[in-house]
Amino acid sequence: MPLLRRTRPCVPTAWSLHARLLCWLAIGLACTALLAGCANTHPPQGMQPVQGFDFARYQGRWYELARLDHAFERGMDNVSARYTPQPDGSVQVVNRGRIAATGAWREATGKALFTGAASTASLKVSFFGPFYGGYHVVALDRDYRWALVVGENTRYAWILARDTSLPPETLDGIVQRAEALGIDTHAFIWVSHTHADPAGRP
Repeated sequence: MPLLRRTRPCVPTAWSLHARLLCWLAIGLACTALLAGCANTHPPQGMQPVQGFDFARYQGRWYELARLDHAFERGMDNVSARYTPQPDGSVQVVNRGRIAATGAWREATGKALFTGAASTASLKVSFFGPFYGGYHVVALDRDYRWALVVGENTRYAWILARDTSLPPETLDGIVQRAEALGIDTHAFIWVSHTHADPAGRP
């Protein structure tokens, strides 16, 4: 049986303490950068949110006709969003849709705040506590029948409408406007609305 060597207690040296401090500083800076990216609520460069926005006309239910792919809605159809003003000036956002593979319905409730004057269609939305993402209406029908919405960059875009479909010429016009703004319209996922919502919500 080998003899056990007596070892000295491990005492951090000045260099090891310095290295640890640098390591924690690097981690802190990385986390700060990550949180700053998650908290970006500005519209994409070159895009202007709709001015003269009237949320009283925008509130209520909208159907998602098209979207760019992202994890939160992946594999979902029959997606809709409902916007309801709250007494504190915020907006309740309820997203609801059907998971196509299982037929199960899923709902998520979030909170939206205007980033400036309520007459500018620029909001930030959160479904995950303190983390907000941009929600910017960059094109809107005069009668509030359809809307083109983008996030904080062109990887997030949605075509919304008050009905589950739009006339082909209207839809083509929206797609052309989206393409002119630099959105990859060829990547749009077109959302079907062929199943009745079991919740029976109007």
